[in-house]
Amino acid sequence: MMMSRVGRARERSETQGFMKILIDAESHRILGAAILGIGGDEIIHSVLDVMYADEPYTVIQRAMHIHPTVTELIPTMLGNLEPLN
Repeated sequence: MMMSRVGRARERSETQGFMKILIDAESHRILGAAILGIGGDEIIHSVLDVMYADEPYTVIQRAMHIHPTVTELIPTMLGNLEPLN
């Protein structure tokens, strides 16, 4: 997911970067994430909390995120998961 899709990034004219997340297809657990761009430090804590809790990615996907923040794009990103080729 490109940072140019994030409202907070557009608002601050800092749209370079991207977010990627790797999910295990069977357990639905988050295996890792790469967040490069504005607010990456904000997002990674939300992702880490779900990983440490050993919960499926749907926990963070269905959570309410404050607007405008970079974290608010997590549900959209997780709703558009695609298998790795």
